[in-house]
Amino acid sequence: MSSLVRELKVLSSDLSEEISRTEDKDDGPPDPARTLEIIRAIGTRSVGAKGNSRMTVAVLAESGIGKVLSAAMKSGRRYRRAEGSVGLDGSASWAEVAKCGGEMLRAWKKAAADGQNSTGRGDGDGDDDGKRAGDDGGSSGTGLPRTVGEYRARLVRQKKDLYKDPPKMPLTAVEVDKERASAPVRKKNGDIFFSDWEEFRPNVTPAEVLRAGSFGGTYFRSIISGVTNEKYSGSKMLAETCPADWTEGLDAKTRLTSATYRPSLNKFGVKCGGSLGMWESSGWISDVDPYGWFQWYCRFYRGRRCSDDARQIGRWSKSAGPRGRFRSQLLNKCLAAGKGAGDVSISPVIRQTLLHWGFMPTEEQLERHRKNKK
Repeated sequence: MSSLVRELKVLSSDLSEEISRTEDKDDGPPDPARTLEIIRAIGTRSVGAKGNSRMTVAVLAESGIGKVLSAAMKSGRRYRRAEGSVGLDGSASWAEVAKCGGEMLRAWKKAAADGQNSTGRGDGDGDDDGKRAGDDGGSSGTGLPRTVGEYRARLVRQKKDLYKDPPKMPLTAVEVDKERASAPVRKKNGDIFFSDWEEFRPNVTPAEVLRAGSFGGTYFRSIISGVTNEKYSGSKMLAETCPADWTEGLDAKTRLTSATYRPSLNKFGVKCGGSLGMWESSGWISDVDPYGWFQWYCRFYRGRRCSDDARQIGRWSKSAGPRGRFRSQLLNKCLAAGKGAGDVSISPVIRQTLLHWGFMPTEEQLERHRKNKK
């Protein structure tokens, strides 16, 4: 841990302690003068000898100072509304606190956006943990990133969308079980039943998802993974993930491995879903399934089990499970319009999204949803 991070952690603790004081305690309410003093100390420490910002994405993540300062601003605004434009005792006011803190947060954000600290280095004054000038923090090597700064630099270099900035770190290395699970069974109602994960009940197989028309034809395109920093051939990944009979008769170049997204190829003729950068910066992608949830589903369906199964099934449950947000939204819209579960005029985008999650609503599920609402 660098000395800058250590000092910011101390100041962060001081700021949290000051802003959490309340009138019903012996020490009384927080003091704007003391709060302002701490914030200015943070600002002084976050500027290097040459006047450039030392606040990197990695430092923000390790010290937690950004979240604490944001919380202080929120509390400060509450006190400011009560005091007016000047302090209650004629000294420093909460308005000054809000102004100083706000300017500091904006400066940190700009420094990160400008890329002057995107590699996670300091300004060369000895607090960069021994990294050499020009070092990219290991972002050019393969394997999981070691720090938030390294991960961000990697995603920026790959020109990925940063849905979350700083990005959320990917999972630690996922362990794959040596034994294979038994094949799933399809129930009469269409649900796909996995004996070892009974709560996971999609009703569209991976092969059916692909044959129906999904992902604009681009799911198994060639990519560079931000998580592993490796290049993947779309055709090779398709062959490794899906048996040949799943895609037999499909034009792979347009419907499976295309680099161009075509909404017309989707079952419901609409575009939906986020970019790979969105998924990666959100921390949703693992090293064993660099293409995302659907790749995990293909492999899970074929019997692979791994340490990431619970998380991935939890994601499905929140999106397409019995109480999942997309499933509930679609069924609610069907009920409100007085339409059947299969009426494609109702929310085609949500329908396409649910298809990607291995689910299509049935009349039985719509009726069950109606009863639950009552």
